[in-house]
Amino acid sequence: MASQLSFTGFAWKNLWRRRLRTLLTLCGIGMAIGAFVGLVGFSRAFEHEWLRIYSSSGTDIAVIQGTFLNTSVDESAEAKLKTLPVVEQVTPAIFNLMDLTPEINALVFGWRAGSYEIPSLQVLSGRSFRDGQPEVMLGDFLAGNLNKKPGDTMEIQGSSFTVVGIYHGGSALEADAVVMPLDQLQKISGLVGKVSTFHIKLRPTPAGESPDEYMKRAEAQIEAALPGLRAMPAAERASNNQFVRLAHASAWGTSSIALLVGILGIANTMAMSVFERTREIGILRALGWRQWQVLTLIQVEAGVLGTAGGVVGIGLGWCFLHILSILPQTASIVSASFPAPLLAEALGIAILAGLVAGAFPAWRGAQLSPVEALRHD
Repeated sequence: MASQLSFTGFAWKNLWRRRLRTLLTLCGIGMAIGAFVGLVGFSRAFEHEWLRIYSSSGTDIAVIQGTFLNTSVDESAEAKLKTLPVVEQVTPAIFNLMDLTPEINALVFGWRAGSYEIPSLQVLSGRSFRDGQPEVMLGDFLAGNLNKKPGDTMEIQGSSFTVVGIYHGGSALEADAVVMPLDQLQKISGLVGKVSTFHIKLRPTPAGESPDEYMKRAEAQIEAALPGLRAMPAAERASNNQFVRLAHASAWGTSSIALLVGILGIANTMAMSVFERTREIGILRALGWRQWQVLTLIQVEAGVLGTAGGVVGIGLGWCFLHILSILPQTASIVSASFPAPLLAEALGIAILAGLVAGAFPAWRGAQLSPVEALRHD
């Protein structure tokens, strides 16, 4: 009898008595957490690949406009950047997402032929492009999708370009991208004299100064020399460009909707459970249970539902990421393994969702009068 009157005994009995309803609730919150793990895991993998673009080429700082609405910078600012003592090399760049065929779109990077970033691309066949010429290099993955090889031609934004090389990049995003002369991309994009960003490779950190202090000093020098522009460390820029922001926003937006549905499912289950157990709660109150004990009991049940749903959701999310990791289109970006912080975050959200969903039903149950509850049929 004592075990049945314990919190554990009551929680288990109450969840088990309506097995189908409990199972459906677990499926609901599990799908929500699975969507969170899968979508957020994918968006973070996407961010990681952007960071690899910078790390593979040795870029330390990206210089962009200080305002979000204006993402283009005057190319003439390059001259001032080259005079700064902390700057070793500067390369102006443009990147954009463009349609290559009705079915295929890809990132297009515009660099100069002499850019320090070019050596980070391993040319598999053909050669590098030349400035001023309608030439492009294709990442090996994109070349396979387009069935292109050196010497072939392709049309981009209504202009014809010759494929002069196939390369393998340091990032999966580069493997599925086009690289062309900066002046050619400026022309077809209507950005003559403008660039998206300046990528900067800093001189080695001076002795006696930490890398973090040196980075902050370099940022301050750049921003002082070019008012209105912002110097961002490569890691920050990787997580703060429009493509990554869009991926994160889409992931969190979709996950939030799914989580809301899961929370409503738990709330409905707990509300029905409290209604069906009105007499039982009245008996417990008559036996001496206080309001906080009833409230805690119902919250424990909701927390158990959230936790179990979180475990199910983590499994579903892993399955989703595993599928993405073997699909040809996403295999190079997504890994089936995901970091412990994402697991902890998913489980924490699931438990919090359960507690939030159970809060109102628990409060209603705790407010029941023992006399009125015992009269309930």
